[in-house]
Amino acid sequence: MCRKFHGAAFGTLVSVTDLNWLSGKECLKEFTAPNGTTRTFCHTCGSSLGFRSKGVLPEDIEIAISTFDTDIPVKVDAQIFTSSKANWCSLQADIPTFKNARTSSRM
Repeated sequence: MCRKFHGAAFGTLVSVTDLNWLSGKECLKEFTAPNGTTRTFCHTCGSSLGFRSKGVLPEDIEIAISTFDTDIPVKVDAQIFTSSKANWCSLQADIPTFKNARTSSRM
């Protein structure tokens, strides 16, 4: 799903709790897939902005960090859903990998 959602080999997301949009909220649209995941995007330009698993509160979202115009203080800490990675995408050996979602002990 990430490849189709982002139009890339993988998605770069960061979890946010209690998100409060400061501006542009009127441009946000959501799509809920049959599996219950919700994708947030800009209805003006179509940019993918966020992802939320089924049952997660709207303010607890995973933000697509590639949409930021400035550097942000985050570090890649996992490679998830590697079982469905593109055959031309290489994994980073020094970062934990998960064939599917992370296990709760590593979150």
